[in-house]
Amino acid sequence: MVSITLSVPEETKQEMDIFPEINWSAVAREAIQQRLIMLHKFQEFTKDSLLKEEDALRLGAEVSKKARLRHRK
Repeated sequence: MVSITLSVPEETKQEMDIFPEINWSAVAREAIQQRLIMLHKFQEFTKDSLLKEEDALRLGAEVSKKARLRHRK
């Protein structure tokens, strides 16, 4: 296994110190593994897409805007 260094804000570290029994390396490792699984699924899902990145970003922004407006009501 290789090692990496992870930087977190001081406030986050102070919160982590409240729970010394937690293996924070394992938490980070699991989070990274879960993100990789999600990214691989996304990559598989979009591999045949003809949608360009700019289009996807524009559509995402439109969806976010409509969701915000709906949530405010």
